[in-house]
Amino acid sequence: MSGRIVVGYTATEGGADALTLGARIAAASGAALDLVIVLPSDDRSVITPPDAGYDRHLRETARGWLDAAAGLIPDTLGHRSHVRYAESFAEGLVAAANEFSATHIVVGAANGGLRGRHRLGTVANELMHYSDVPVVLAPEGAREIPVDAGVPRVTAALGTREGGDVLVAEAVALAVAAGAPLRLLSLAALDLPRGADPALIRRTGRSHAGSVLGAAQSELPPDVEVEVSVATGTDIQQAVQQVDWLPAEMAMVGSSRLAQPRRLFLGSTAAKMLHVLPVPMIVVPRTRGAEGAGR
Repeated sequence: MSGRIVVGYTATEGGADALTLGARIAAASGAALDLVIVLPSDDRSVITPPDAGYDRHLRETARGWLDAAAGLIPDTLGHRSHVRYAESFAEGLVAAANEFSATHIVVGAANGGLRGRHRLGTVANELMHYSDVPVVLAPEGAREIPVDAGVPRVTAALGTREGGDVLVAEAVALAVAAGAPLRLLSLAALDLPRGADPALIRRTGRSHAGSVLGAAQSELPPDVEVEVSVATGTDIQQAVQQVDWLPAEMAMVGSSRLAQPRRLFLGSTAAKMLHVLPVPMIVVPRTRGAEGAGR
């Protein structure tokens, strides 16, 4: 996965989480980093009147933050820093990602989250409705996992709805680039009505697991390891908690079927997973298609 990864940086713990996670994915996959701080554009100068001195101070402060952040990135990892202007932080990140043909946008959790857990802030929420590039959500504390930890496994969580082929293609691309095993997590059993016959649940889970494994194996090089697990439980949160997760692995989900073409929208299943998922989540636009996977 040669290419670039955009990190939405702020001088906060969430920004440090995004920076470290972005550097870890880049180092594992052979990508380079673009650190981006987005400042309000001129037409948003409502509270603070336009002032050349203030604007210069703001820009210099942002540059100082980026310089400090760049100092934390390993010398062997290519990176660039950018100060951009936009009406919103999310808009500026998406514009930068499209300009750089980035494979991912990485953002941190909102302040106040529990360690190892996700708490979506304003920027992440906006990206979920705006981005046409996969978004990586860094949980609180991601900064504590060293860059050289790599990506030990990629897990793609798949239900029975349309768009799973796009998600599998993105998961395959990341697993191949990072030299990581791929796990396909079947959520088919959770798509059944509450109270369904346990035997039907097991059969549905096994059948779906077999079909997604076959589809993935047709895309994978022979030297990439792939396995399938079936998530079961009384609800999605219990199921996710029963799955084993490696501390540094990546979980991937598709966006909602209700999302606009080539746009993200975090569906109800993914949103519930996010409450208990202890690893980074990558949300993939449902119609991203082959032209975006692994670019």
